[in-house]
Amino acid sequence: MYKYNDFDQKFVRNRVSEFRAQVERRVDGSLTEDEFKPLRLMNGLYLQLHAYMLRVAIPYGTLNSAQMRQLALISEKWDKGYGHFTTRQNIQFNWPELRDVPDMLDALADVGMHAIQTSGNTIRNVTADHFAGAAADEIADPRPVAELIRQWSTDHPEFQFLPRKFKIAVTGSETDRAVTKAHDIGLRMVRNDSGEAGFEVIVGGGLGRTPIIGKVIRDFIPQADLLPYLEAIVSVYNLLGRRDNKYKARIKITVAENGLETIRDKVEARFEHLRAEFTGYDQDLLAQIERSFASPEFVNAPVDNYVDERGANPAFRSWTDTNLSEHHADGYAIVSVSIKAHGATPGDATGEQMRVLADIAERFGHDELRISHEQNVILPHIHKAHLPEIYQVLRDNGLATANIGLVSDIIACPGMDYCALATARSIPIAQEIATRFDELKLEHEIGPLKIKISGCINACGHHHVGHIGILGLDRAGVENYQITLGGDGTETAAIGERAGPGFSATEIVPAIERLVEAYLDLRDAPQETFLEAYRRLGLAPFKSALYPEKEAANAA
Repeated sequence: MYKYNDFDQKFVRNRVSEFRAQVERRVDGSLTEDEFKPLRLMNGLYLQLHAYMLRVAIPYGTLNSAQMRQLALISEKWDKGYGHFTTRQNIQFNWPELRDVPDMLDALADVGMHAIQTSGNTIRNVTADHFAGAAADEIADPRPVAELIRQWSTDHPEFQFLPRKFKIAVTGSETDRAVTKAHDIGLRMVRNDSGEAGFEVIVGGGLGRTPIIGKVIRDFIPQADLLPYLEAIVSVYNLLGRRDNKYKARIKITVAENGLETIRDKVEARFEHLRAEFTGYDQDLLAQIERSFASPEFVNAPVDNYVDERGANPAFRSWTDTNLSEHHADGYAIVSVSIKAHGATPGDATGEQMRVLADIAERFGHDELRISHEQNVILPHIHKAHLPEIYQVLRDNGLATANIGLVSDIIACPGMDYCALATARSIPIAQEIATRFDELKLEHEIGPLKIKISGCINACGHHHVGHIGILGLDRAGVENYQITLGGDGTETAAIGERAGPGFSATEIVPAIERLVEAYLDLRDAPQETFLEAYRRLGLAPFKSALYPEKEAANAA
């Protein structure tokens, strides 16, 4: 993985020192909160419902054990002993004291981390496939390109005050595990007819109050031309993007209002100009970066104990069935560690749990961890011979829940428990759904099912692309939960369809239960997933299950 060089270290330390002086001026009253706001946002500090919140960047979701241990220390020393992993592959600390934040940033800098550009109208933390560099189905590891984009975009003088925030995601696989089509720019690695690797470029995706699936602006851009092409897109957006209305300021609206062809023509013209200015320095830098992402030295060892344990231990076998994915190296597996124990807060990990994961990565996992946009932690390089021992350690620390991709593996934003923008709670609803289906013991029979919950229309919980999406709203001072169905965040991306009127907080869990029971009755085989059944049957039978009283009234 990439390690800071002398320039990176100096840059981050200078930013911390600058922000420390700004915090001191806010504390002594020299700066008002309004004056302080743009300064803190440039350093990832929000003012939430009850306290400040520090959002720490985890670029393309990659961490080593020292960094994870430092996050644990920060959570215990300056917060309440836990951190919250987000759908942007970041971590948030929800309870810091303002005067402590510079010390937290210094502690992050000690291990090559920061909070720069995790907020504001700029290019945010670049996200990537959480299986990058390990997945059996990828063309190449996309993280060197993600790191190149991070370095290019950090403090870019032209792009610090864009019309609105800007998000980029990259995947090296045809299987889209990075939700690229719901980003301002999505990059999917592909090969052209000559076998050359490059990128399909998707533009204008996004969720929020106007959910839109991104459109392909370029079928193929060679890797050598990627950076000037990205700069061309952001430059065009910076000129055309609306600044009169923040709700219409994202690039998805710019594309919709101007048309994809107009945007493409302007981008191509700008690209031709910029291309001549890029003299190959970016490719030299990329070559240096790529050396930091060399594959670990994988070992060749027997896996007999893994096979034997699967046969002897049903709990271990269940965990391996749901939480392991195929690795490109023989004898290895990708381990997804669920941070979604039934009834727990999705994405919350205690300092002790972070430390346990760091220890496992250092001892067994080539010192690598990943944070997924689904709010779980990934051990990307684990030899199967070590899995029985790892499973026991995870189980002893509440981290062995066998539910990856199942109904209780719920994405949820912090909602009204923390966020000043939220209009309803997300966390309690997620907890109640997970607990209920654990009681029913139906998760494994149901199979793959992605439930995603947002506490407001900003859609930080990605509800629009959930197989079942839940949106919490305020209806005359009462929490009301709308359901959308058929959403998908993969390579077959789709925006979910609103099912009908919303449900109260006491009605939403029974409604989800009726919905799932209907699916179990309607599927044509145990192998047919919820999403496949929905696409085959459409909304009508599921809507009938959600609103039985209406169906009865119509029948009468």
